[in-house]
Amino acid sequence: MRVAVLSDLHGNVQALEAVMTDVVNEGCEHVFCLGDLALAGPQPKEVVDYVMGQDTWTVIQGNTDLMIAQYGPDVHDFLESQYPVMANAIDDDMKYLADEQRAYLAQLPPALSLEIEGCSVLLVHGSPRANNEDMFPQMPLDVVEEIIEGTTEKLILCGHTHIPCGYQTNSGQTVVNVGSVGRPMTEVVKACYALIDFEQGSFEIRHRFVPYDNKLAADLMSQRGFIGADRLADILLKPVERHV
Repeated sequence: MRVAVLSDLHGNVQALEAVMTDVVNEGCEHVFCLGDLALAGPQPKEVVDYVMGQDTWTVIQGNTDLMIAQYGPDVHDFLESQYPVMANAIDDDMKYLADEQRAYLAQLPPALSLEIEGCSVLLVHGSPRANNEDMFPQMPLDVVEEIIEGTTEKLILCGHTHIPCGYQTNSGQTVVNVGSVGRPMTEVVKACYALIDFEQGSFEIRHRFVPYDNKLAADLMSQRGFIGADRLADILLKPVERHV
């Protein structure tokens, strides 16, 4: 069984469409989505609506999905104190996201444990411990093993950092960060997802890097017009850091 694993779509229709074309061309039979569908992207409503329409997808909740679902003064004040541009972005997103979209994001599970072709798989957004914990490249293996302590799944899939990477632990578990579709933070600015072939308890994983019209996405982002939208647009053209 061939599965596509997407994460961190962040309202980027152009990237999502390019990735889904690749997913179809690669003959994937199912899609896992690890969350962060809307916040701080060019077209948040359109992306959430697209995912809501995919009855066959398996979708979990990202940390920013939860923020949107729980939006109010506490969420705004937290973001303003940490990442002011994100506070402006979520305030503006609320103009586009209706109660229906927020309710969908609210009911998504924070994690899922599945069995696929005899292989146990854990879907999380950040890490098994927290939806906003980073699993970065080149982390010491003992740190990775501490983060996943208590899990038993053979394969753990995550996103959140927007940077793809993977680890093989001493316990025999595999941890893979699938990268980001909508706001990739790699030197080559392409949408990133993971393609996994499952067969008789084993699996083979490849990261796929897909070119998309990031200039159009950046233009649409800039047109949002809130303070900081131009900075978020620039990140789509030349990534510098995830938080601004």
